[in-house]
Amino acid sequence: MQQLLEDIKNRQFRQVYLLYGQEAYLKNQYRDKLKEALVQDGDTMNFTVFKGKNSNPGEIIDLAETMPFLAERRVILIEDSGFFKKGGEQLADYLKEPASTVCILFSESEVDKRNKLFKAVKDNGCAVEFATQDETTLKRWVLGRIKKENKVISSASLDFFLQKTGSDMENISREMEKLFCYTLKKDTITEEDIEAVCTHQVTSQIFDMVESIAMGRQQQALKLYYDLLALKEPPMRILFLIGRQFNLLLQVKELKAKGCDNRKIGEKTGLHSFIAGKYVSQAARFKKEELREALEACVSTDEAVKSGRLNDTMGVELLIVRYSSGGRASGRA
Repeated sequence: MQQLLEDIKNRQFRQVYLLYGQEAYLKNQYRDKLKEALVQDGDTMNFTVFKGKNSNPGEIIDLAETMPFLAERRVILIEDSGFFKKGGEQLADYLKEPASTVCILFSESEVDKRNKLFKAVKDNGCAVEFATQDETTLKRWVLGRIKKENKVISSASLDFFLQKTGSDMENISREMEKLFCYTLKKDTITEEDIEAVCTHQVTSQIFDMVESIAMGRQQQALKLYYDLLALKEPPMRILFLIGRQFNLLLQVKELKAKGCDNRKIGEKTGLHSFIAGKYVSQAARFKKEELREALEACVSTDEAVKSGRLNDTMGVELLIVRYSSGGRASGRA
């Protein structure tokens, strides 16, 4: 990212840039910074966007070879093309000797670093990854936004907020705007404010659902499931997330048994430490054998649905009923 800022500041631009990764908020911000630096405001003649997997490499190259009209360069933005997984060989060859008047900017969610086009960009331009930000960076960013609004928030409330929103910066930004509007006449943001206006992410609802299953609260677990269905979440995606949750809990339980603290557990599982403690508590409500069995049941349900032996909505419901029958005591080994 620092390299991008230096290129923009010095106005010394490469002929090709690749911005990639799952952190869309940051990626889009830097994409827009580059575009603003490369393209004169209002210049539609020399700026072209290609979107999606139907983008044609030959058409892109033809355009790249076209001289810009009354401008220093022609800028081509290519988004989520999939060329960095397959189909980018022609562009990779072109980037060995591109037209001197073109700048190509790729913005992709997923790349294969062994891909020929990825290597061509690395050799002839600049590739920058925008990964999910760590806990310290997220907290610093959120606190900075809150300070600009002349508000304060406690450490506990900040943790509660991030538990609600997850680590996606775009979603965090949206939820902060809602909070700022809701607390317009207040100086302090409280957990009550967060609870009142912030939307629970699907993964958070899955966490709550598995918590209800662990506690034997069958009606609550089913209610959360029906709520997700009402939000148009596909049953098979819900099943995948339940399976992912049980898998995480199994990893957490095994790491805890080895003596790892919450920070180490977070590092090894990819969980932020502000959420890892909750996973440790939830994992303690299950025996290790129960978690393995639940994972196997998720796989069996998936196979039964895909083979047509079971309806997807009913299959997930039966899974929830099966594992929420009877209360579980905490502190199981």
